[in-house]
Amino acid sequence: MMHAMSDPTGPHSDATAHPAVSVVMPVLNEGPHLEAAVAQVLAQDYPGEFEVVLALGPSTDDTDAVAARLAARDDRVRTVANPSGRTPSALNAAISASRHDIVVRVDGHAEIPADYLSTAVRTLAETGADNVGGIMQAVGRTDFERAVACAMRSRIGVGGGTFHLGGTAGPVDTVYLGAFRRSALDRVGGYDERYTRTQDWHLNLKLRQSGGTVWFTPDMAVTYRPRSTVGALARQYLQYGRWRRVVIREHPGTANARYLAAPTMVVGTTAAAALGAVWAPALVVPAAYAAGVTVGGLVISAGESLGTRLRTPVALATMHWAWGVGFLTSRGVPSEPDPA
Repeated sequence: MMHAMSDPTGPHSDATAHPAVSVVMPVLNEGPHLEAAVAQVLAQDYPGEFEVVLALGPSTDDTDAVAARLAARDDRVRTVANPSGRTPSALNAAISASRHDIVVRVDGHAEIPADYLSTAVRTLAETGADNVGGIMQAVGRTDFERAVACAMRSRIGVGGGTFHLGGTAGPVDTVYLGAFRRSALDRVGGYDERYTRTQDWHLNLKLRQSGGTVWFTPDMAVTYRPRSTVGALARQYLQYGRWRRVVIREHPGTANARYLAAPTMVVGTTAAAALGAVWAPALVVPAAYAAGVTVGGLVISAGESLGTRLRTPVALATMHWAWGVGFLTSRGVPSEPDPA
């Protein structure tokens, strides 16, 4: 699927310190954001050569027109078709069409700092890792988006994960997006196109199982814009829960308390609420959960506006319940495309 090339970024390489880089972007219905996202890539301070490959899904807005303008304006920008609209297919198509030894994933609505490519290439060279990445820095604009951002930056919201919470540099299970050696992607066959969600986690699992290292650095931070409504957030986390169950079904050794907490809460709270209809003391369980989410939401949103603080418990409960229900109702590899 992907062509092998030399690897100029090994820790003992005598090759140039600034190898050419391919930035790959899966794009679907990103009309309002695409131009700004690509502009941030083109404005990178990286002194080496780089290109941007946009994998265009079947958008229903003006994404394709925006992409065509960008490609006509700057010969570093190219496009490739992704008829399925699925994210892993887009990434594989863009990687296959790209030309360079370092492959950096950037999303169509991502906001990256000017030194993102420089930091990625330097970290690959210094660590010898197969993939390096940093922090998924959730930043909201509205009260509800800021509430979701508070939840995503907290252990009570996401249970852990260095790329959510930050931490010291070092080997990890997974990172957000990622900057890869092409040789590593070739070694594991790229992204598994069955995985509409959790494709990053699954790819990083394959890299680690094949003897590679996935490296986190807090120096690579990408601004992430959270979902703007309860419904959109619920759909997103329902998918996350479903796909995590798929991963665990195929790789049982990856199950841990973090992934089982939400479905356990859903089962326990629902059962206690039902039992409470005939035995009132059981209602202490859902009451305790509601109190915990409320107090926890107020604590993690300290310093935010009143509107954000009042919405943070709602964001937490939505994430917990949607993820848990998704996990419990997962029956295999779902066929639906990414939700909006």
